Amino acid sequence: MLHLAKEFKMNNNETMPSVGMGCYMGGKDVKGTVAQCMEVGLKAGYRHFDTAAMYYNESVVGKHIRESALPRHEFFVTTKLWNTCHNNVEASFDHSLKELDVEYIDLYLMHWPQAQHEDGTADDSTNFIDTWKRMEKLLETRAGKVKSIGVSNFSDKTLAELLPHCTIVPACNQIETHPYAPEFPTVTYCQEKGILVTAYTPLGQFDSPILKDKDILAIAEEVGAMPAQVILSWNVLRGIGVLPKSANAQRAEINIDLVSLSAEQMQRIDKISQDPERHRRLNIVAFEPKTETVFGWHISKLGWATEKFYGQD
Repeated sequence: MLHLAKEFKMNNNETMPSVGMGCYMGGKDVKGTVAQCMEVGLKAGYRHFDTAAMYYNESVVGKHIRESALPRHEFFVTTKLWNTCHNNVEASFDHSLKELDVEYIDLYLMHWPQAQHEDGTADDSTNFIDTWKRMEKLLETRAGKVKSIGVSNFSDKTLAELLPHCTIVPACNQIETHPYAPEFPTVTYCQEKGILVTAYTPLGQFDSPILKDKDILAIAEEVGAMPAQVILSWNVLRGIGVLPKSANAQRAEINIDLVSLSAEQMQRIDKISQDPERHRRLNIVAFEPKTETVFGWHISKLGWATEKFYGQD
């Protein structure tokens, strides 16, 4: 059986728990839902919590961490710079740190490569290379307040554009990756460059087809586990951190309890995306199907030109 890592070491020697709790809840009662998520997560043993300025719940995440009575060093906290703040990195970081109020931020990510104005239109006054240079300065101007910096939603295409200009290589790239969208080129590129990959939406969204997939169900029966455990374990065995989310205590406990898979079972899961009926992204929150854009960028500019999205014909 392959090795299931409990934590991963990043390129700056900082370590991250391999399973974290995603804190994007959406819906109307954002703070109420994430409060329940934090309660069940802490009880189930989660110590890695992933939030963002755009989730509007940093203060709730921080409050539960502070009130846990556990020492700060036991936690790994990730938050993110929103698209409208690419020209105001330091102020945005300071706001997130104040909202969290947890002494320091373990990992600060550029949420998306595209900069936008408040009205959602493209902000052409900057680009992700300039934004990254501002983020690099945080390690000096906010020394001790941020341990690691990274990116999110970068493909091998956009990373190849960014890396030649980096003084500091991103410690992490957070992307959507699961058996229906394994993102092999991006994952391979990141691992070759020493960039840790973490997976958001690792189980898909509500009523996810992956949890009912015939191959996943068969393997779950073979190993005596739930489908979610198989899916999450597959990513961790690939060297990828996972960020499932749930405000349900039973599901939260299941998601953090990984299971061993054989090399043959891993290969079977790898092949799922070769089926054109199943190969697709499942996170459709920001996708505009008529224009094939995400936050104003065509998917080809993001490096997602061959991707399908859930619900597309």
